[in-house]
Amino acid sequence: MTSRLHCGLIAAIMYKPLSCFIGLRYTRAKRRNHFISFMSLSSMIGLMLGVAVLITVLSVMNGFDRELKQRILGMVPHATITSPEPVANWQAMVKIAESTPGVVAAAPLTQVQGMLTANGQVSGVLVSGIEPEQERKVSIVPDFFQSGSLDELVDGEFGIVLGQQLASGLGLSQGDSVTLVLPEAALTAAGIVPRFKRFKVVGIFRVGAEVDAMLAYVHYADAGRLLRIGEQATGMRLKMDDLFAARRNTENVLYQLPSGFYGQDWTQTQGSLFNAIKMEKAMMSLLLLLIVAVAAFNIVSSLVMVVNDKRSDIAILRTLGATPGMIQRIFLVQGTAIGLGGTLAGVLLGIGLSLSVSDIAHGIERLSGQPMFDAYFVNYLPSQLLWSDVLWVGVVAFLMSFVATIYPAAQAGKVQPAEALRYE
Repeated sequence: MTSRLHCGLIAAIMYKPLSCFIGLRYTRAKRRNHFISFMSLSSMIGLMLGVAVLITVLSVMNGFDRELKQRILGMVPHATITSPEPVANWQAMVKIAESTPGVVAAAPLTQVQGMLTANGQVSGVLVSGIEPEQERKVSIVPDFFQSGSLDELVDGEFGIVLGQQLASGLGLSQGDSVTLVLPEAALTAAGIVPRFKRFKVVGIFRVGAEVDAMLAYVHYADAGRLLRIGEQATGMRLKMDDLFAARRNTENVLYQLPSGFYGQDWTQTQGSLFNAIKMEKAMMSLLLLLIVAVAAFNIVSSLVMVVNDKRSDIAILRTLGATPGMIQRIFLVQGTAIGLGGTLAGVLLGIGLSLSVSDIAHGIERLSGQPMFDAYFVNYLPSQLLWSDVLWVGVVAFLMSFVATIYPAAQAGKVQPAEALRYE
């Protein structure tokens, strides 16, 4: 054994530093105790799986977050500007908004809350009076029609477009009639009665979010007749090129309009929902990171056993002049190599899973014949790989694995040659 170590040390002189050479050699060498080899391999595999799962789950959550933003914020306004008094020349207001930097498009909007009743069922609804051509510029609803289209909303014909959940709850389909009841009373010969109007269902859309159960669209002129404001609008809807600049851009539009207008952006109406998603992602990341931490600190137990297995080698190295610091660095290199290997393998596996998880889920659906995601607002498993997530997961996992090597390396540096060789 001594002659082999001498030869190894002579050969190692050609490689600098010496601790790296011996540490990497120990990583590749077969051990007398196969259980120790198994523990080292299982530590690396555990770290790899933990990193891969964390990257994949974060990518899936990013995908759901992206779909939620695109679908919900494609339906609800990025921002609205309203006036307490009806605006007759809304076309000029729209031109001012569209000329403002950061605003992609604008469309007139008249909103009214009420109740829809049909087939003995009643449901609350937020009715938006829109101009169909302008609405196409600011909303994704034209892309999600199950039947009919926005073009069916014609001035004076009192057509209405409903969300799929809303129509289903009322037992309605295209061509049926529904009554809109407004929360305003009208004085008639029969006394005070609610104001109501009968509409014809000309279209049904399904975005796959809560808006399907609460939104309806009518022509803005028909909404104006209901509110007795004619073909005027009560405000406009804005679409931004940057969602996170919505408040600033809305204020810039307000500066150009006469006094009396006020604005509201999506952070005020939907901000709590997206904050909840961020919190959920943060908590999920923390929980999965604990799994990675457990896998990383498995390296401690495997390296402790390696140190015990190599006590005689350590003692011989010490007698040949190796310092305690050099011995520590040898096992730091070995543990770091295990951690780096597991982390890199996990990153590559995580990237592969993130890019293919949608296809994998679709394949499982096809084989089982059962839809897995029809109950959610998307009918597939979305995934969006962010390289920032890959970077921080890889760095944190590697740092954890490095920290896990410090204690076993320190113990290796404390091995006394006389005690280690006493029974050899």
